[in-house]
Amino acid sequence: MRRTRICDLLGIEYPIIQGGMAWVANAELAAAVSAAGALGLISPNAGMALEGDVVEHLRGQIRRAKGFTDKPFGVNLPIQTPEIKDLIDVIIEEGVKVVTTSAGNPALYTGVFKEAGVKVFHVVASVRHAKGAERHGVDAVIAEGYEAGGHNGVDELPAMVLVPQVVDAVDVPVVAAGGIADARGLVAALALGADGIQMGTRFVATHECVAHPNFKDAIVKANDAGTVITGRKLGPARILTGEFASKMLELEGRGATPEELLAFIGMARARTAELDGDLVDGEAYCGAIAGMIEEIVSAGDVVRSIVDGHSRIVAGLKD
Repeated sequence: MRRTRICDLLGIEYPIIQGGMAWVANAELAAAVSAAGALGLISPNAGMALEGDVVEHLRGQIRRAKGFTDKPFGVNLPIQTPEIKDLIDVIIEEGVKVVTTSAGNPALYTGVFKEAGVKVFHVVASVRHAKGAERHGVDAVIAEGYEAGGHNGVDELPAMVLVPQVVDAVDVPVVAAGGIADARGLVAALALGADGIQMGTRFVATHECVAHPNFKDAIVKANDAGTVITGRKLGPARILTGEFASKMLELEGRGATPEELLAFIGMARARTAELDGDLVDGEAYCGAIAGMIEEIVSAGDVVRSIVDGHSRIVAGLKD
């Protein structure tokens, strides 16, 4: 597999990044992905109790990951996180050299990270946001299509449309995300002009991920129509189909106000599903590629299967 600008920028072997899923991107998962030659990401609240101290929890997760691997890994940091300034201090103090930022204005903290020698990748869902992120000095953008699990862009652009337009619009490297689960997705992303890929849902269904077995099994059992978009009045999110999704869609169909929808969702519904395993009352973020995932394997096997598959696919295209 050829090296891309992402490999050189991050000091990794393969242009593959593990998504920083909020409740389940734990140290063990990130370390396993990084040890396999890709880039693992830690989420500050992965595996954390509701009443936990997210700042000290992140510090502990970073130190755990260092104990598992000496390869580069990063932290995923939503900009709107209330404790963001303290979390930034921890990231810099602990010597983490890569962050992915999202859900907010990259102008706010990119300069702080860059001054500390930290590489910044910002998640975007439109060309406009990609250009803005580049203006504010990010090292790369992650162009995330509407197929992705969790919160998505309001423009509802799929990756096949979004990625090449972002590639044409910016000079910094572009990472493709959304709807990618195997080597075919990597080859397609590179053909669209991206320098690498980011995958979330595929890495949830791995042995190292802290996600509850019920959540992992639900991903494996899902078919091509196993996810749905909810919450367009609040900000669209792709989740597994099920009782929670049905209730949410019913409320939306009846014309519920944003306030009523927020009251229904309550606190930490995603944690309820993803860590506690309650798929009746919980909101399980999941990408549309769930139907492509047939088994739970190691994170290293995910990376190796993509690398090996890429070579086979490229060789076949030359015939």
